Amino acid sequence: MQYIGHTAVGVVLLAGVIGCGAPAEESGAGGGDPMTEDPVTEAPVDPTAIRPFEIAVSDAVLEDLQARLANTRLPDQLEGVEWDYGTELGYLTELITYWRDGFDWREQERQLNEFDQFKTVLDGLDTHFIHQRSAEPNAIPLIITHGWPGSIAEFTKIIGPLTDPVAHGGSAEDAFHVVAPSMPGYGFSDKPRERGFGPEQIAEVGAQLMARLGYDRYGIQGGDWGSIVSRWHAFNHPEKAVGLHINMLIAGPPRGVDDPTEGVPPEELERSQARSSFYNTAEAGYSSIQGTKPQTVGYALNDSPAGQAAWIVEKFRAWCDCDGDVESVFTRDELLTNIMIYWVTQTATSSARLYYESRNASTSRPMGRVEVPTGVAVFPYELFIAPRKWAEASYNVTHWTEMPRGGHFAAMEQPELLVDDLRAFFRPLRSGN
Repeated sequence: MQYIGHTAVGVVLLAGVIGCGAPAEESGAGGGDPMTEDPVTEAPVDPTAIRPFEIAVSDAVLEDLQARLANTRLPDQLEGVEWDYGTELGYLTELITYWRDGFDWREQERQLNEFDQFKTVLDGLDTHFIHQRSAEPNAIPLIITHGWPGSIAEFTKIIGPLTDPVAHGGSAEDAFHVVAPSMPGYGFSDKPRERGFGPEQIAEVGAQLMARLGYDRYGIQGGDWGSIVSRWHAFNHPEKAVGLHINMLIAGPPRGVDDPTEGVPPEELERSQARSSFYNTAEAGYSSIQGTKPQTVGYALNDSPAGQAAWIVEKFRAWCDCDGDVESVFTRDELLTNIMIYWVTQTATSSARLYYESRNASTSRPMGRVEVPTGVAVFPYELFIAPRKWAEASYNVTHWTEMPRGGHFAAMEQPELLVDDLRAFFRPLRSGN
């Protein structure tokens, strides 16, 4: 494993990523060719090098954000509609005011930088990732992948318990080395520059990353897009996978059977239909927009922090188990830290493109049954909940947990439940790995 100077590349490189006003192609990250020279020493940089990285948003970016927040032009809202038409005006006004006057990004930056972060070039893209190793000698590697509108900030509550279980009430035998990449087009990773970079291609980046880190066998985990990416990862590289754990399993009725509902408990079928109906009726609009015209919506989101916040926070409220009170589950700092990652990296548009690629890319192809041992954590407010029998037609399900509470953002909402389930699922799979 090769490293180069932390100060020379980690901080300076990030300043290029989020520098105010510079086009992405000129920044050395997020667009253009992968960096081939150290921006300070001009020495050649090995693209296979694993370079320490630290988040360091420039003062210019934060000053620009303050000015935009101060000059926000809010729309009107009908009386008494609350959240029925989308993000509620009163709530967003309070959130923007806190973002401008009370939110301390430098503190959130400091907390994120407590994790060991790196960059390396994979498939031509400079890829950002957390790599938190455990001190336990028998820890197994685990790659965890986020989705939209999430980021690596989702995992801050689970990395400690996974890597250091003894310090968090667990057993040393349940330790993991955690690898948490920012997906291409998201966060501090480069933005794909060509059509067709969909979930399968992101999975290949993850597989290359684990190989570069020297991990021959490892666990795979994900939710939202991360569940789809993780499925591709396990399907294409079953010899590498100790096990696959997902917390948003998507599985339709099995094909080639006369009655796909036969043997499915009525309550499971009813629940699956109810969650799908909720999504298709009230929640799928964002997906249709990002899946058909991501560039159009991207102009607005990339230019307006208030718009970016409204676009994201509405989903956190609707998709979590919070009974309409989003701050009963997430703090304002947690919500804004995740939003800030999209804002300072200007990834609203590139992250939205993943929906288009998934729908339209010629690189997409059907997937067969995943034979890797699969664990499923079923949170009751998840967007999609397949009956177990349908899941078993598409996955080798060896572990299934019905959670008592929680929704779409499992690692942030119910970190203890998710960690406990990961430990339980991988425990019998550890021997020989």
